[in-house]
Amino acid sequence: MADYLWSVGSPLRKAFVPGRQGVLSGEAGVFLAELTGFSLVQVMARRGRWADTAKAAKTHYGVAAPDRPTALFGKQATLVWSGPDQFFALTSADGLADPLAPLRGVFAGIASLSDQSGGRCLIRISGARVRDALAKVSSLDFHDTAFPVGTAAATSIDHTNVGLWRAADAADGSPVYHLLVFTSFADSLWHTILDAAAEYGVDASRAGVFA
Repeated sequence: MADYLWSVGSPLRKAFVPGRQGVLSGEAGVFLAELTGFSLVQVMARRGRWADTAKAAKTHYGVAAPDRPTALFGKQATLVWSGPDQFFALTSADGLADPLAPLRGVFAGIASLSDQSGGRCLIRISGARVRDALAKVSSLDFHDTAFPVGTAAATSIDHTNVGLWRAADAADGSPVYHLLVFTSFADSLWHTILDAAAEYGVDASRAGVFA
């Protein structure tokens, strides 16, 4: 009988190359990073139970459940709209073996839970030229007036489905976006974004644990 060894690795282990890429002169216009160490649970209200689900989420997370395409930022969780009457709860893994364990009682009888932690890759993209790069591969309007901080979208980038939201701006005022993509498409998406941003200069890194 064959022996199998299961080990957790980055879905970008083949695609990721650290450091400066694309145009090498001048300051990098785009910063691209993989974030790890997160737990991701999809919370889906059962029929007619959205109000109860939203109330339970507010009590547990201390932040309202998003009822439209937004991302809401609490001290211990980011809640991201993922469709009507459903959202992602993104938290630090913090050594928790089963992300569903603390939530079963919270949402018992009112919502269904699905652990998506191992099935998604979390990518952060930022920088002074990040909008120009994203405009090449997405149909969304990323202007401040159309896509302010806290806006979220279930969309596609180069035919790849992603969950995308705008986080708080960087210290220099440039926009910051997070992307959730299925792990099997992560390396393809990474290369697509690198190609789109190459002319602006890209600094790629593993930013570490999501917090």
